[in-house]
Amino acid sequence: MDATELHGDATGTDGSDTDRTGTDGPGTDGTGTDGTGTDATDGEAAGTDEAWRERWGRPEDALARAVEVLRTPRPGLLPRLSEVLGTLVPHTALAQLSGVCTFSPTLGYGPPELTTAVTALDLSRLAERAADTTAAGRPWQGEAELAGRTRPVVVVATTPGTDNGAVLVLVRADTRPVAPGALAVLQQLWDLVIAHSDHRATDAAPTQTATSRASANARARAIAEFTGTHSAALTAILAPLRSAGLDDATARRNATELAVSALLDLRQGAELDRTLSEEPADAAFARLVRELRPLLRHTRVHLDVAPPAEADRSLPADAAHTGRDAVRAAVLLMLEQEKPTRLHVSWRVTADGLLRAVVRGDGLGLLTADALTVHRTADRITALGGRHAVEGVPGWGTTVTVDLPLALPEPVLATDPLDGLQPRELEVLDQLARGRRNRDIAAALHISESTVKFHVANILAKLDVSSRGEAAALAHRAGLPRGPVGLHAAS
Repeated sequence: MDATELHGDATGTDGSDTDRTGTDGPGTDGTGTDGTGTDATDGEAAGTDEAWRERWGRPEDALARAVEVLRTPRPGLLPRLSEVLGTLVPHTALAQLSGVCTFSPTLGYGPPELTTAVTALDLSRLAERAADTTAAGRPWQGEAELAGRTRPVVVVATTPGTDNGAVLVLVRADTRPVAPGALAVLQQLWDLVIAHSDHRATDAAPTQTATSRASANARARAIAEFTGTHSAALTAILAPLRSAGLDDATARRNATELAVSALLDLRQGAELDRTLSEEPADAAFARLVRELRPLLRHTRVHLDVAPPAEADRSLPADAAHTGRDAVRAAVLLMLEQEKPTRLHVSWRVTADGLLRAVVRGDGLGLLTADALTVHRTADRITALGGRHAVEGVPGWGTTVTVDLPLALPEPVLATDPLDGLQPRELEVLDQLARGRRNRDIAAALHISESTVKFHVANILAKLDVSSRGEAAALAHRAGLPRGPVGLHAAS
């Protein structure tokens, strides 16, 4: 099998669509890949030091590729990253495990038979295995068990401002070592991507925050149900297998060990999800204090802090993000308008399940009630179902109080059936709604016909329909096609 068969349709380094389009997924012509990686020339040589330097050696080239990734909207970030990394570290698939996103911490891009089989538990174990190397800021490369067999992989990890790290696993086509220089660039690019994603999460728009909160609730509830159901089933299996009335003692012992191991894996998976979607109260507050001290470094303002008494209490990540954002905004406003000499910042968890953040300053006491509208802070508080109050007494100072509920709201179900489609899939569906065939869609979108077939299959699966006609009817009800349709003779 040559490199083209391994990598499927590929794309040019400038990100433009050609007949071999990496960002548009694989064809159905037997490639079995997702279009990640590079073409044959790149795949054969990118493991050498000279090959990657041809496209990444100049600073302006590396920066251009970094900007290309950072400009990509969140839904298309992983496919774009895969395309860009194809000339640096050739691969057939990639997966990430990230504590930055409370919605979907595990994402994959590549052949569905591989990416759908890789779990958060698999990635967590691989991250632990590579921890000695990645903790030193270097990617790890070797072979690991993924999706049922041993595969060559590269693991790169980083830790953003939060305590939860982010791990990227690249599944490679062969075992040839990646050049050290290429690994160093990979590490720097991943650090940059995760730092950018961390800022996106911290400064998310109110609607994004609310959606993330609702999605986290849905995922937590599904995992709880999954764990309960399977734990009950495995426990029921253990009872007869441990019975002394069974003849085959060896089979009973082996089955018991397997069932116990499965129970432990389930519990570890639930614990991993909880770790990714929550922050310990003391760690969240300590991070806030670290962020405040540089703001006061060149002032004469004294900072008093009172951390939450419930140090071991876990807070939803979005509540912790918003609490820190509100306190930072209040402190900045007081420094600019109140001229305080002392600031007191405290967090506590109330009896009715609220995270209460309080900022008191001994300044002029002139801060207005709508002060927190700056940087959409008030909107973010409202999006989480919280409230805030600003109380100023002229000559005595100001107190800002923010209450954020820790209980997750009921998830808001999507009403638009097209919400789950990627941008390129929407373009293909738009063409389908116009009555066009695969050959014409490929020509209109400048992609290969096999890539169109792949997108059509994905669209039918995501919309839960069995034919192109049903998909087109659903698209018409959702407002597609956009723009004039006109007459078209299918060829």
